[in-house]
Amino acid sequence: MKYYIIAGEVSGDLHGANLIKSIKKIDDNANFRVWGGDLMQNQGATNVVHIRDRAIMGFIEVILNLFKIIKLINFAKKDISEYNPDRLIFIDYPGFNLKIAAWAHSKGFETHYYISPKIWAWNVKRALKIKKIITKMYVILPFEREFYKKFGYDVKYVGNPILDQINNFIPNPDFVKNYNLDNKPIIALLPGSRKQEIDLIMPVMLQSVIPFIKNYNVVVAVAPGYENSYFNKYLNIENVKLINDNTYNILKYSYAALVTSGTAALETAIFNIPQVVCYKTSWINAFIAKFVIKVKYISLPNLISGKEIIRELLQNELTVENLKKELNKLTNENLREKVFEDYSELKEIMGSEGASDITASCIVLS
Repeated sequence: MKYYIIAGEVSGDLHGANLIKSIKKIDDNANFRVWGGDLMQNQGATNVVHIRDRAIMGFIEVILNLFKIIKLINFAKKDISEYNPDRLIFIDYPGFNLKIAAWAHSKGFETHYYISPKIWAWNVKRALKIKKIITKMYVILPFEREFYKKFGYDVKYVGNPILDQINNFIPNPDFVKNYNLDNKPIIALLPGSRKQEIDLIMPVMLQSVIPFIKNYNVVVAVAPGYENSYFNKYLNIENVKLINDNTYNILKYSYAALVTSGTAALETAIFNIPQVVCYKTSWINAFIAKFVIKVKYISLPNLISGKEIIRELLQNELTVENLKKELNKLTNENLREKVFEDYSELKEIMGSEGASDITASCIVLS
């Protein structure tokens, strides 16, 4: 069969690549055309538009890039029509994907959505639209199934693909030696995969770790698609290492982490690394968000747990002094033990592995 997949971020590329692997196990004649990144491309998919060419976030950024977005939407409709896939698969990325899904539904395409848009955070009534235009929704957060039930929509909870990814990960035993890291503990900085995030959050992270550099290795996890040179403008501090596209090894050997909110916060929790979640956006985006965000927390570990198990520093709270203070707490052994207990409960809530295989079976055999 022919599959057309649209993902919009680095995490979506990762989940899409794993989904492609799983589909190939049960469909020997599978052919993939995707909007993704290097990982999906490495699985043999034809990549139509790379994620780095369309990473747009924030209310104002969407308005400023409106003509570009319209052009991409029109191209997607044309490309899907010409390819005529048996299955059209959307991965998160709701601002774009729901527009294409509405059109695709009207044209009779079978639509599958893997990893629900986070509409429960800010636009709950969108569930009614999703119910109309999506043939089947596959959710990866335990509470999402109950959320959609309120709207009379029966979705499939498949578990979380991050569990598969991390459980299949094989650490490099020579990682510390290969990067000339000494025996000091590692503090990992994960500044995100979007330029807007990096530019606002990275300087605060770096300034906050200055007092720790003497006793710790400080390592910046550079996201796929970026050259280390992009970060050079921020490195006015000695003894900070940039490591490209190697986040899981960094986390595996880390003692603590400063993490931009997103999938990385959940990955860090599953690796059992105490962390502080950092997030900042433009003042206008933050102002608008105050009126539309409906949830108490922004990080996935806190949302899934239903309580604050990791500290979130957002907007004006994200200062060098506050981050220093919270990072210092992560070196306290008693507090670390509490974090590990909370992480253990989080993993129980998330359940077992197999999300990619379960989703692939549902899509192929539907």
